[in-house]
Amino acid sequence: MALLDLDARWRRFNNPDRQCPCCGQSFSGVFDLGFDHPSSWPHEARNDAPFVKVGEDQLAPDLCRHGDDRFIRVVLSLPIEGSDEVFHMTPWVRLAQDAFYAYLDTFDGNDAPSIDECPADLANILPGFEEVTTTPLPVMLHFPDADVRPVAKALSGPLAQAQIDGISFDQLLDIYAAFGQDIRPHLLHD
Repeated sequence: MALLDLDARWRRFNNPDRQCPCCGQSFSGVFDLGFDHPSSWPHEARNDAPFVKVGEDQLAPDLCRHGDDRFIRVVLSLPIEGSDEVFHMTPWVRLAQDAFYAYLDTFDGNDAPSIDECPADLANILPGFEEVTTTPLPVMLHFPDADVRPVAKALSGPLAQAQIDGISFDQLLDIYAAFGQDIRPHLLHD
C-alpha cells in the first residue's frame, strides 16, 4: 500500500465508481494537462484546429514558429509523493533554430540522425512554479524516440527539485485548479 492510499481524498480521486454527492461527477485518477501554445503566441488559440497560420507565424499541435523563435511541445513529468503515480504536463519550450530544424528532420519518424539532448527554455509559466525570474527557466531536452515528444528536465530551482522529489497531492490539486479544473471540493465528502 502506498502512503497516499491513507488519504480519503486520494481514494475518492482514484475511484471511478464513486460519484460526488453534490454533482455526480466521478474521477479515475491522475490526468495529464497540456498547453495549447507558447505564452508568447500573440494569435488565436489552436484549440481543436489542426493548424493556425497568421502571416509567417504557424502553430500546430507540437510545433510553433513565431517571428524568429521556434518552439516544440515537450513532456515534463512530476512524481506524486506517497504514490507510484506520475503527473505529466506538456508545455512548450523555445530552442535554437538549428536544434529545432534537427528535431524537425526526425519528426514523425523521418530517417535522420537522432538528437540526444539539447538545451531549451520553458515557454509557458507552469502553475505552482511561477518563480519570478528575469529570464526563462532553462531545461535540458532528451529525445527518447522519434515517435514520442521530447522530455524536459529543469536544470535548477524548485521545478528541478520537484522532478526529483515529487509534488504533494495538494500541489497536484492546486495545479488542476490553476488550469480551471478545481476538483478539490468534489473530493471532500462521500
